[in-house]
Amino acid sequence: MKDKTHNLTSDIAQKVWFKYILSCCSATCAELVTYPLDLTKTRLQIQGEAAQGKAAPYRGFLRTAAGIVREEGARRLWQGVTPAIYRHLIYTGVRMNGYEWLRDRIAPPGRPLPVWQAAGAGLLAGGLGQLLASPADLVKVQMQMEGRRRLQGHKPRVKNAAHAFRKILREGGARGLWKGCVPNVQRSALVNLGDLTTYDSVKARLVRGTNLGDTPVTHFLASVASGLVSATLGTPADVVKTRVMNQPTDASGRGTLYRSSIDCFVRLVREEGLLAMYKGFLPCWIRMAPWSLTFWFTYENLRKLAGTESF
Repeated sequence: MKDKTHNLTSDIAQKVWFKYILSCCSATCAELVTYPLDLTKTRLQIQGEAAQGKAAPYRGFLRTAAGIVREEGARRLWQGVTPAIYRHLIYTGVRMNGYEWLRDRIAPPGRPLPVWQAAGAGLLAGGLGQLLASPADLVKVQMQMEGRRRLQGHKPRVKNAAHAFRKILREGGARGLWKGCVPNVQRSALVNLGDLTTYDSVKARLVRGTNLGDTPVTHFLASVASGLVSATLGTPADVVKTRVMNQPTDASGRGTLYRSSIDCFVRLVREEGLLAMYKGFLPCWIRMAPWSLTFWFTYENLRKLAGTESF
């Protein structure tokens, strides 16, 4: 009887749907811990956007975060966390399990993928995950900006995640839910190229080429490296995505500031300089490092506790 129960438990631990649940739990934990950094990053990326012909002043990462707490209250640092978690229930579940599924079918068991194959798998899995989760990301970005809009005297656009979803659907139809989808998918594909490829490659080489083994130290080093590479590759597309998603829309659901992600990129570089593409890089990296560390540490340990093999 014990053998049958053990075999059943082992079978469940290897199922894709079970790994999906573990990845979503890990992402939720990481999101709750690091979300204030994400909100600060988004506010930084919006600063400088044209407002009545004049650019808004820059405040920097620490001053922006302190300003949010002072002007809006500490709870506002988690404004929009609900749709952010909804996003990860789709995005992280798809990207993690999609990458692992591809990896297990390309490489022999126990052998790491060549970097170029890992990069392709990361791009594909990350892009697909974000394409499916883009509506939740759109809601999150709009909710993150509500506190600032109210302080500036603007009429509130949304009350909560459900209201934001209905408003977007009513004004732009189903297509409106994917506003900013192109730069969003581009960003996520690049982020996952950095995150999954770097983590998987660095971890595999540390396990096979050093005496560290498959330990928390190895997970820590691999996650720090993946966070740095992800932030470097993904920040420019993240800035464009945030601008496109946050812009107001006309009666037809079209953006009133930018015609497309390319138009946003060109105008941003022309009006604010090339370095504006890395606006929010510091909080982006500061967030990605602890996010990656929290996620991978939680995910690897949940898999170990559940009897699933290490990622």
